[in-house]
Amino acid sequence: MQKYDCSLEKHQSKKLNSNDTEHTMINTSEMSQTEHKINDDVMLYIGDSLTIPRTNKFRMIYFDPPFNSDRDYKLNCNSEVGFSDKWSDADYEEFIRRHIDLLYELLEDNGTLFFHISSTCMYIPEKILRNKFKLVEPIFWKKCRSKNNVKTKLGSVVDIIWKCNKNNNYKFNVVTQEKDATYLKNSFKNKDNKGNYALGHLVTENTKKGYEYEIKIGNQSFNPKSGWRIKETELQKLIEEDRVHIPTKSGAKLYKKIYLHENPGKPCTDLWDDIHSISQGNEERKYPTAKPIKLLERLIEITTDEGDYVYDPMCGSGTTAKASNNLNRKCIVNDINPDVVEIVKSRFQGETKE
Repeated sequence: MQKYDCSLEKHQSKKLNSNDTEHTMINTSEMSQTEHKINDDVMLYIGDSLTIPRTNKFRMIYFDPPFNSDRDYKLNCNSEVGFSDKWSDADYEEFIRRHIDLLYELLEDNGTLFFHISSTCMYIPEKILRNKFKLVEPIFWKKCRSKNNVKTKLGSVVDIIWKCNKNNNYKFNVVTQEKDATYLKNSFKNKDNKGNYALGHLVTENTKKGYEYEIKIGNQSFNPKSGWRIKETELQKLIEEDRVHIPTKSGAKLYKKIYLHENPGKPCTDLWDDIHSISQGNEERKYPTAKPIKLLERLIEITTDEGDYVYDPMCGSGTTAKASNNLNRKCIVNDINPDVVEIVKSRFQGETKE
């Protein structure tokens, strides 16, 4: 993650001094810009992401900027790796606006930009994003289970990842989340020669009106007052394929058989509570604000195909690069801090792609 002290005239980064909270000021306009080929599919640029030239457009961009959290971040108490995240609101808004203007131009028309921010600092970015993009939708990432050390306020356990698109024709792949263990145990109790199955509703709920028709199965007749959720031809097809659970009790409803082996997961919702932060997992933290690789892999899987280009303008430890590489995407990442070069390279040491 980069850190800029933004003003209208000059952009500078603040790097933490290992001994105290003083800052060494680096004028980004005087910084040398370097590139580092990590492998055939991953390129790392070091320098100000506003000034480094880009020839590619990207199917997906992951933007994880400073949060305007009024804090200093360090990898650990003995590390120089880190940044200061202290701003005025006016400077922060100008900083975000300049980057979003550029990232919008770098995004393919059917691409997606993900903007990662804490729930407590979401207002300024949301205002800018909604003024720029046609579609802006939140993903709520529940990054941790609890905050036992918080005594004077509500514990902050959610980050917001804004999903931003230029139009309705964006690339989207269905990705599944694991089913809840309690749900699996209690729902897939029925069994036939195909396997265990749960019951899916075929009858419309009582507050609505569905398709009206009568279905006969053997000597039983089914014609619910509220109607059916699907057309008669669709229900007949399910019956022919033995995918309808027929009750033995008189007056009971028909249900669709939902087989466990055909539904290993549930389609992703906008609440992600199945991926935990690095602090609550077993992944090594390589940067103060590093995100778990599973989070980036899911974002990439939803919005890209193999061979597509992914971009991260403030890459920190290179989680986006590693996730892209794992999924056979091409990736360009950038950071203003030269310290990250060896950190990013360390993610790929000893690896060979098939």
